[in-house]
Amino acid sequence: MNIQRSTLVFALLAVLVAGVQPAWSVSKEIIQLQTQVQALQDQMTQMQQSFNERMGVMKSLMDQNTDSMNKVAAAITSLQGSLEKLQTDNSGKTDQLSGQIQALNDSVDELKARLAKVAKQLDDMQAAQQNLAAAQAAQQAQQQALAQAPPPDVLYNNALRDYNAGKNELATQEFSDYIKFYPNTDLAGNSYFYLAELAFRQANYQQAVPYYDQVLQNFPTGNKAASAALKKGLALIELGKNEDGIAELRHVVQRYPRTNEGLQARDKLRKLGVPIAAPKQQSQ
Repeated sequence: MNIQRSTLVFALLAVLVAGVQPAWSVSKEIIQLQTQVQALQDQMTQMQQSFNERMGVMKSLMDQNTDSMNKVAAAITSLQGSLEKLQTDNSGKTDQLSGQIQALNDSVDELKARLAKVAKQLDDMQAAQQNLAAAQAAQQAQQQALAQAPPPDVLYNNALRDYNAGKNELATQEFSDYIKFYPNTDLAGNSYFYLAELAFRQANYQQAVPYYDQVLQNFPTGNKAASAALKKGLALIELGKNEDGIAELRHVVQRYPRTNEGLQARDKLRKLGVPIAAPKQQSQ
């Protein structure tokens, strides 16, 4: 009986021991979990504190930056105001300075105009002086040439003699010398005529016409005027200028009708097959 009781007691103790061991194990794990949770809470608290501290620092920096920005903005505003004031103040000074510069430019332009006028007057005076000097030199040269030139009648007779002898080059030079030395005498007109005749002889009609014109324009009453007009008309026809030549021949017939030149002009017009007188233009 005792043995059975002892066995029962031992069995109960075993059951109690078996029930106590799992409960102890569970409590230990809970304690560990609670410890970890507490550690996490402590870390979260520290992180929150660190975050709050950093946020405070950043807020302080932001506040400082905001203050700095406000100060910079105020400085810029002040500077703009100063610049606007300076521009306003300088605007009047600039306008005044521009007016002074414009007035100075006007004065300079006026001075340039005066200088240009003076320079032109000086150039004109210098040109007149040079022309006078050239005229004096030419007059002196002409006087010297006249002093060395043969007498006019001797020079003309020599030129006419050489012309009749067919010495064309020598006669051309002598008639040219006569015109150069004695341009205002009556025989100068004859010299122009013979120069034209010498050119006509050589079929140089282009050169002959101006010499004939010299006779007709400068010596219209000379004894070679009729011959010059006739030969000019013939030279123009030789140059192919028939209308001008015919008009010149008709002029000879009209102005010198009973002269030998007038008769020659009539004969030439008949040979050309044109009327002696210019046809009258019919009025429309």
